[in-house]
Amino acid sequence: MRRVILGLVTTAATLVLLLSFKTHTQPAGPGSTPASVVGTPTPGGAAPGGTSASAGSPAGSSPAGSRVTRTVTGKAFQTIYGPVQVKITVTDGRITAATAVQYPRDTPRDYQINSYAIPLLNQRAVAAGNAKIDAVSGATYTSGGYIGSLQNALDQAGTA
Repeated sequence: MRRVILGLVTTAATLVLLLSFKTHTQPAGPGSTPASVVGTPTPGGAAPGGTSASAGSPAGSSPAGSRVTRTVTGKAFQTIYGPVQVKITVTDGRITAATAVQYPRDTPRDYQINSYAIPLLNQRAVAAGNAKIDAVSGATYTSGGYIGSLQNALDQAGTA
């Protein structure tokens, strides 16, 4: 009988310890709100004046006359490892450049993963021309935040 009670108490204690285990904690910086859901936009994620529209120089041989270029910064999307924010340049309704302006790089592992994933995500966004891009294997959370911010930037730019 003693062994049964000891086994139950040990199992219960182990279960409590496992359920209270926190995997990766991000130190909260000033003005940041912790979130544990991928793709949750942070309040005020886009900087004031995050979008800008400017008329480009006339196209060399384009009969249309001038090209319209806009640079738009999407809202920062909070991941469990930190915020991810994307800035895009749209010319005549097409993505011509995509850059992650904010992404996790606080730990050596964050730096290792994102030094590979971010350039790949930037290339995929320009190639696809929309937010329907594949996530990078091994960088699932960063990819989710990137795609969310990219879609927000596309929505602000008024492209499909």
